[in-house]
Amino acid sequence: MTQVTEAGSGGSKTQKRGGGHRRPRLKGRSAMPDNRQVERWIERFPLIAGFSPAHLQIARGTVQFPVLEAGAIAYALNGDCANYLMCIDGRTRVFRTSEGGREMLIYKVGPGGTCVLTTQCLLSGGTFPAESIAEQHTELAALPMSTFKQLMAESAAFRDFVLDDYTRLLSGLFALVDEIAFASLEQRLARRLLVEADAGGLVTKTHQQLAADVGSVREVISRILGEWTDAGLVELQRGQVQIVDRAALASGRSH
Repeated sequence: MTQVTEAGSGGSKTQKRGGGHRRPRLKGRSAMPDNRQVERWIERFPLIAGFSPAHLQIARGTVQFPVLEAGAIAYALNGDCANYLMCIDGRTRVFRTSEGGREMLIYKVGPGGTCVLTTQCLLSGGTFPAESIAEQHTELAALPMSTFKQLMAESAAFRDFVLDDYTRLLSGLFALVDEIAFASLEQRLARRLLVEADAGGLVTKTHQQLAADVGSVREVISRILGEWTDAGLVELQRGQVQIVDRAALASGRSH
């Protein structure tokens, strides 16, 4: 599967793939990005402002700013990793799909974040071991592999950022393994609702999307949410879940 890594190539067409996700048509590509794009990139990743003049020139001269709409593919399973991706705005989800078609969320990448599996690919020379799609309108900064490797070799600030971020996200993967191995489905769903909820406790997700996040199926999630509705823990709306008793979900009294 072709992915965001083709940000420097011309005119790839949007195509359908399994699961309804779309191959992205990248927007705003130019040999020299405009100053506003660069400014937003630096605002989101302040370490770039601390680059030496030579390294800043290299980064500005090679960075691309691909844009993905919701459902567009960032990386495909076993796809080549040709760019180091930095999320300026929006959000992508990284997941694996079983032979039966069930998705398991690995992690999400939001503003100011990077993708640990992309980093792993670039460092090891392997391929992307999962799938990544945009959950919403997403703006990325893409540094080509050659620039990534040069900055890793020559810039202590960039190297420290990459490795610190890699370590932090790797710790998150171990937490995911613990959750899958030891947490019940009800516990995983409660935690996902709490993570996804806005300040008012509203989760804007369908039952199918929640099922994909916790590695289950829609029917089971609907049953659990129905039980929680009867218990006064949540209220269900079309495409939304309103948390009523956050404390009960957080403490495990929901299961």
